[in-house]
Amino acid sequence: MEERRVEVAIIGSGSAGLYALGKVRPSGKSFILINGGEPGTTCARVGCMPSKALIQLSEDFHRRKILGRYGVEGHEELELNVAESLEHVRDMRDTFVDRVLSNSTDNMNEELFIEGYARFLDPHTLEVNDQRIRADKIIIATGSRPIIPEPWQAFGDHIVTTDSVFELEDLPESMAIIGLGVIGLEIGQSLARLEVEVTGFDALETIGGLEDPVVSKSAIEIMGKDFPLHLGHAAGVTEENGRLRVTAGTQSVLVDKVLASLGRKPNLDNLSIENAGIQLDQQGIPDFNRNTMQIGDNHIFIAGDVTGERPLLHEAGDEGRIAGYNATHDEIFAFKRKVPLYINFCDPNIVNVGQRWSDLDPKSTAVGEVRMSPVGRAMIMGKNRGIIRVYGEKKSGRILGAEMICVNGEHLGHLLAWCIQQELTVGNLLRMPFYHPVIEEALQAALYDLYQKVEAKNEGPITELVPLIQKG
Repeated sequence: MEERRVEVAIIGSGSAGLYALGKVRPSGKSFILINGGEPGTTCARVGCMPSKALIQLSEDFHRRKILGRYGVEGHEELELNVAESLEHVRDMRDTFVDRVLSNSTDNMNEELFIEGYARFLDPHTLEVNDQRIRADKIIIATGSRPIIPEPWQAFGDHIVTTDSVFELEDLPESMAIIGLGVIGLEIGQSLARLEVEVTGFDALETIGGLEDPVVSKSAIEIMGKDFPLHLGHAAGVTEENGRLRVTAGTQSVLVDKVLASLGRKPNLDNLSIENAGIQLDQQGIPDFNRNTMQIGDNHIFIAGDVTGERPLLHEAGDEGRIAGYNATHDEIFAFKRKVPLYINFCDPNIVNVGQRWSDLDPKSTAVGEVRMSPVGRAMIMGKNRGIIRVYGEKKSGRILGAEMICVNGEHLGHLLAWCIQQELTVGNLLRMPFYHPVIEEALQAALYDLYQKVEAKNEGPITELVPLIQKG
């Protein structure tokens, strides 16, 4: 069997692997990039990008329902060509995948890029196809795959996941969404707005990963208007006359298809990782340092969705960079991670940023909030639903985090993430400019509410202005 020796081997050419490559390649170290399965990142192929294309399509079609209030006639006759719409989603998806490939592996020869599944033979040796690769350092960036309970696999294509839903050439008349996290809510709402009869199920009492009880209650009320939500009971699936019956607690529905949105499983089980002397925990993840991405104290690093922690492109990018940097240096460096930011692109957006509700100390934390119903710009847009809740440290006034469900929450979440990372206080934020009329004024109102509840106040007679100090 042919054997090659390289200084760095990267397993996986998804987002984390490609970002790691971005650090390894210019280092001058010899390397090999190995990828099993479909090329292209999860984001471009089955995640962020095709889902956003579907969301945009559904939002634009759904928008027709309020055109009458503006005096637009004929909107009730608008129809959807489902086949063409789904083809558009796939065309957009293919464009993004092609862009990723053209900027990465399309330009790499067989000496640098191998397509095939790798497995460990020993801590430094990988087997891929008919080759053995011996590497000084190894980066595992193998991504993840949708979880499908084993009994459900017998239902064949009646069960769809994010890996298959965008391949549908027609929409079913009815679908159950099992798992109402980010993906379940986004796709469930989109399909409901494309006139699929959707029913949602989740074993939790909350949706969209929310923890704040006030925001969670608002989200359930809002999203429940698009499709019914059955929470608090695990769902079971059985076959009935060629269709699927989904039952949870006292609720039962007969549907054509089920979207299994139960999370994703790290792709570690086919690596023979035990041959590298690496032990996995009960969740099937090795012990690694989140600031160095090093597994234990050895020469192997891990990055991206395969860690099972932050399945987001920007986090995968950071982890890939960290792993790539440390794999090309003798000394291991720890890097500060960015403020956590999670965005659900349902309508309205669900966002959590910074410290989670469960992390906060109620005794030392103040909460500012604003309801979206009276916000002028949101009213004009016909999107004045939801609530913003901002958390701050009572004594210092430092912004700690936020949860919200509101229009343009994706932008407000970014603003807050930047401010939290800069360790700004609520007083600092209120000295920033807020235009009128914009959605940011809703955030401003929540900050004013928070400001009244913290001890730290700005100097000067006017809260939002910095006093000018005259010299001489």
